Amino acid sequence: MTSLAEQHVKPAVRWSIGHALPRAVLRLAARRGDLQGRITVEASTGADLTGLFDEIRARGPLAATRIGHTTTRHEVVKAVLSDDAFVTARPRFGAGVLGKLAAWSSTEVLHPVQPPSLLAVEPPAHTRYRKLVTRVFTARAVEQLRVRTQEIADELLDDLDPSSPVDLIEAYCGLLPVTVISEILGVPAQERSTVLALGAAAAPSLDLGLSWRVFRDVETGLNSFDDWLSRHLDALRAHPGDNLLSRLITAREDGEGLTERELKATAGLVLAAGFETTVNLIGNGISLLTKHPAQLEALRADPSLWSNAVDEVLRYDPPVLLTGRLCARDTTVAGAPVRRGQLVTTVLAGANRDPSVFENPSAFDVTRPNARDHVSFGAGRHYCLGAQLARMEGEIGLRTIFDRFPGLTTLPGAHRRPTRILRGFERLPAVLTELGG
Repeated sequence: MTSLAEQHVKPAVRWSIGHALPRAVLRLAARRGDLQGRITVEASTGADLTGLFDEIRARGPLAATRIGHTTTRHEVVKAVLSDDAFVTARPRFGAGVLGKLAAWSSTEVLHPVQPPSLLAVEPPAHTRYRKLVTRVFTARAVEQLRVRTQEIADELLDDLDPSSPVDLIEAYCGLLPVTVISEILGVPAQERSTVLALGAAAAPSLDLGLSWRVFRDVETGLNSFDDWLSRHLDALRAHPGDNLLSRLITAREDGEGLTERELKATAGLVLAAGFETTVNLIGNGISLLTKHPAQLEALRADPSLWSNAVDEVLRYDPPVLLTGRLCARDTTVAGAPVRRGQLVTTVLAGANRDPSVFENPSAFDVTRPNARDHVSFGAGRHYCLGAQLARMEGEIGLRTIFDRFPGLTTLPGAHRRPTRILRGFERLPAVLTELGG
């Protein structure tokens, strides 16, 4: 029988410390004009942040804030993300009351942004862990999924009624990556609906400042996913298949494989990170291309540009706005001192608009020669493990829907997600009927 503390009190404390408190601090900072507070708060409105990116960049390579430092300079973002003086750990609460409450209320349920997730561990554990995982996420492994990804996209579009308006996030942008992830995880067809539901529930776990309702839904989803994954890993050990998770179970480096928790953490990260970010990539791409018909015509004239177009979507409207790093030891970045324990917010979307790297950065241009220089997948040792998979899914997802429905038109009612770190659409209504057809 779950105790009252486990069922109600501890979750409330976890939410208060991990989400309500940071949100309140950031809102207060934003009201005082603090750049770090402003970008986090304004991101949740879905507003265009270009002016704020420029304002931060104008403050120098590393802008000081009440909370730490922030930057939208391309070279500084890459430097911080590649520097071992900075770690991905979430804020530490020390030995005081907050620290004791955080320790008391902690949960053993795996979370995509907590150890042993690849997003949250550092060398030497990270080095061993990533080497094993990288083996089953090779370019060849991803390329083997290309044909199946195309089949999934075609099947999803076959099911759409072109005579009726449709929410593309619900009917296509979300279903494509989650179905692909199910293949990666070796999920039997009869259990796909379970993974779809768990993926939707777990996806917001990557964000900061969740409401109490969303936080509870996320924790419930993560608990359910943990239970399901235990059963699924047992089934794969008994009957391994031709899928990446089966290969990961048997992968060894110097005779050592991944532990049960590490396997679960990897599967959870693939589900949460691969689902939500790719949904945003495809949705953002559809929105951008319908708003820039000349760019869509350029792709129809030269389909070889689709791969570059995906990178331009990632540059112009990336699925992840920013990422934070904690300074592990006193250091200097771009001539500015950064003290141990300070937070540095690297604004990936701002670095992607740096005029010193991208000519006319506010223009959406699928022919941009250096579109691939964006930092939307991060940099350094935590560079996105699924970058090749996301690019492949984005290319197939976007090309296929515009090939099938050349007259695709978005409708009023598109709504951006209220999340602060992840950037994409919650709803994207459209009509699919071919113009003039």
